[in-house]
Amino acid sequence: MIIKNILIVFTAFLSLVTAQNEDVISPRERFSLDFDWRFIQEDVCNAELPEFDDTNWRKLDVPHDWSIEGNYEENNPSGKAGAFLPTGIGWYRKHIVIEELHSSNRFFVEFDGVYMNSEVWINGHYLGKRPNGYIGFSYELSQYLKEGDNVLAVRVDHSKSPSGRWYTGSGIYRHVWLTRTSDVYIPQWGTQITTPKVNKNNAKVDFSVKIKNTTEAPQEIILKSSIWDRDDNKVLEIETKKTIAEEGEFNQEAFIENPALWSPDQPNIYILKNQLEINGILKDTYSTVFGVREIEFRGSKGLFLNGENLKFKGLSNHHDAGAVGAAVPNDVLYKRLKMLKDMGVNALRTTHNPFSPEFYAMCDTLGFMVMNEAFDGWWNPKAKYDYGKYYAEWWQRDLNDFIRRDRNHPSVVIWSIGNEVHGFLPEQQKEIVDYLKTIDATRAVTQGEGHSAPYIDIAGFNGNGEFNDVLQNYHKENPDKAIIGTEITHTLQTRGVYRTQTWYRTKDNPAPWETKEDFKRIEPRVTKIKDLSDEEVFTNTNPKYQSSYDNSIVRIGVRDDWNRVEKYEWYMGNFRWSGFDYLGESFGWPARTANFGIIDLAGFPKDHYYLYQSLWSKDPMVHLLPHWTHPGMEGIEIPVVVYTNCDAAELFLNGKSLGSKDMDLKERQLVWKVPYTPGTLTVKASTNGQVLTAKSYKTAGNPAVVQLHPDKTTIIANRRDVVHCEVIISDNYGVMVPSANNFVTLKVEGPAHIIGVENGDILDLSSHKMNYRKAFNGKFLLLLQATDQPGEIIINAESEGLQSGRVVIKAR
Repeated sequence: MIIKNILIVFTAFLSLVTAQNEDVISPRERFSLDFDWRFIQEDVCNAELPEFDDTNWRKLDVPHDWSIEGNYEENNPSGKAGAFLPTGIGWYRKHIVIEELHSSNRFFVEFDGVYMNSEVWINGHYLGKRPNGYIGFSYELSQYLKEGDNVLAVRVDHSKSPSGRWYTGSGIYRHVWLTRTSDVYIPQWGTQITTPKVNKNNAKVDFSVKIKNTTEAPQEIILKSSIWDRDDNKVLEIETKKTIAEEGEFNQEAFIENPALWSPDQPNIYILKNQLEINGILKDTYSTVFGVREIEFRGSKGLFLNGENLKFKGLSNHHDAGAVGAAVPNDVLYKRLKMLKDMGVNALRTTHNPFSPEFYAMCDTLGFMVMNEAFDGWWNPKAKYDYGKYYAEWWQRDLNDFIRRDRNHPSVVIWSIGNEVHGFLPEQQKEIVDYLKTIDATRAVTQGEGHSAPYIDIAGFNGNGEFNDVLQNYHKENPDKAIIGTEITHTLQTRGVYRTQTWYRTKDNPAPWETKEDFKRIEPRVTKIKDLSDEEVFTNTNPKYQSSYDNSIVRIGVRDDWNRVEKYEWYMGNFRWSGFDYLGESFGWPARTANFGIIDLAGFPKDHYYLYQSLWSKDPMVHLLPHWTHPGMEGIEIPVVVYTNCDAAELFLNGKSLGSKDMDLKERQLVWKVPYTPGTLTVKASTNGQVLTAKSYKTAGNPAVVQLHPDKTTIIANRRDVVHCEVIISDNYGVMVPSANNFVTLKVEGPAHIIGVENGDILDLSSHKMNYRKAFNGKFLLLLQATDQPGEIIINAESEGLQSGRVVIKAR
């Protein structure tokens, strides 16, 4: 079966795109409601009433996650699933001043995400409730507003926990918007764009536009539509007239000559601008960003994008971001995605819920293919108080909003309807798939660990697909079914930690369903990785930390798994678990997580980041591990591993060559056994005899200096911009001390405030919102956010016995 999905897409949220056409002034306006909320973390009677006195409540901006502000405590009911952080009930109130109201105005409040069980009031009038904490929603405010002060109140009930199998966050953790339209308008998510025919010379564009008419009589409406390229050049325009009573829909088609196609390497976008007119009066404008592409899943032949065969080089991620929890500033999200792009990633899976609108907008323009996942489970809860308790009543409403919100994104290439859903009936799956395809039939559908399910288009494999022969046997039985690794592979690493003996999770740290006896049974199905030494070289590491060589695995290592991807054309690639370390799903107190990520909680790459870069990136790169500071190990042979996408590499110690090796495309790594001698370890990588890139490590001395390395020295005083500042412990020569764990106190002066500190240590239970942190293996991260005032921001970092660090950042 060939599933053909040719589309353009991406409804970027309206603040990203100007709604005006040339010199036209739009009657539609969109305002951020992020600033100046009042908040209390308790349940309060009558807080929805406008006259309620909230002056003693805390003043804050959203996005806001109160769980990440709390303390890690073993008895918190969120438990290991929720990283032992608090939950509870919270109230938010926002005063909105409307200077002038007109009878033709329509006002809508739009929440991008509130976790969970949110209830909303305006001026004491109840607007509604949404249990789902991940999908955006809106309410019309028009009939309840008045000129002057209006009070928006939100109650968030996250009192029953655990409500998920991972860290969810609590509160209004995404953006909030106020949209004003006229009485004839295009509703939220009211456009749908597809391209039923695409080639490099021509693309047919079909778009439907929903209209709402709230006047008392039918209206003859002219819809003027124009398409613009990313350089703001008008590509074409068309015009259609139609009479609409209360609700209606325009359907238009157009042709783009020589279209700029969307792909991960060339994420070209267009903008559809819709303009409504009645009797020559402009009533609304609405902009939708989209891309033109053709995608096919050809079963035994794999994925084809714009006619080119591609592999998914993908990662699975949760929505939190270390020290900021679920309330992720745009700057933090962008930096994380840019890291993945630089690594060679071309695809991302949202696990196991809808992400923020900004995520998809960034994926569209950075160039990521997205497997967009709606739910973790279905009718039966998987965590004690999760969405499964509400699923039967809400799934169609939430799925409808989810698909309509995201169906115009070129980045979204696959819908996933669930993850590791066990015990369901085939007709239940069919009901979900059939309903989804009434909203969007242009994309293929899968689910995590959904290979046995008959009604999905692509067979998805999670951990079970890591066993030897599982994928091959499935393909033999289902030769025309497309196969993808929805959650493959699982390995664990701790930044800066190394062991030379291979470790298998099921052997030494058995999960509840995998005893040591089970391991003996499944051992032949696990891909073996040779030990790097006969005896363990690094003997003093905490057993709760994992090795950063590719030898700490669940069932199959990174290199062996990617060899499978490249070997079989019917295996379309995979989404590794996971990209970033995330909070929750820990192996137990006092761990905040199990470190499956290739980037740690602080956003620092582990060595596996560079392993994947060697497999996935086209730009010449080389990386070596471990670091070269091992006091007391003089003369002991240390396995030095090199990852590179070049043909060969040569290793040097203190300027002396230790030999050159050609890259083995089966092993995917080069290994030297080097007796430890302090000094400088250097690797040079070459292709066709030409050195293209190199990397060095110097042996560090004792900790002596606190260094500060911000990612920017100028920010905008907009209450949004974020500075990522690495705090590094170095010796007197500026070399990071890779074992340093010094305690550092931070002092920030000027127009900025700390929004998070994080060192990546999964066992460190310090608060994220304080002005201190211990370094972990040499460093930690400080996150600062701008205020609305310009001026100098001065950061001082002090540690006993070390030279202090200081840096100045300008806010303008």
